[in-house]
Amino acid sequence: MSTFSGDETAPFFGFLGAAAALVFSCMGAAYGTAKSGVGVASMGVMRPELVMKSIVPVVMAGVLGIYGLIIAVIIRTGINPKAKSYYLFDGYAHLSSGLACGLAGLSAGMAIGIVGDAGVRANAQQPKLFVGMILILIFAEALALYGLIVGIILSSRAGQSRAE
Repeated sequence: MSTFSGDETAPFFGFLGAAAALVFSCMGAAYGTAKSGVGVASMGVMRPELVMKSIVPVVMAGVLGIYGLIIAVIIRTGINPKAKSYYLFDGYAHLSSGLACGLAGLSAGMAIGIVGDAGVRANAQQPKLFVGMILILIFAEALALYGLIVGIILSSRAGQSRAE
């Protein structure tokens, strides 16, 4: 007769963290790409020579999905209950890691999409606004980078729950 300690469900939370990191980051990337892409298409009708210069927000939004992928892979490599005990603490650490990165990526994608849409349209009318738009996009991207860093720190805490 085995007793249920709760640690049997721990990998569920770890895998949920990996999924959350990827799903939310990709949602942010998709929204940022779509929203700023609409602005690029609209601006391209008026000033087609600026389309390649205005593609920057689309590229920056696409990077957000990579952040989620990085955290998902880090979490997945940490889940191997057969090789090493995996406790609830580890599962919760991985869940929080994935949520931190994923939700930061989602919010950054929303910011990049809104700024990218308005920025490329404004840039078509006043080219001096380009540098300002890029700076705002960099700060929006930094939000996702903060989530990636926190996710790596939280994920590194997994495995330190009990001395073995």
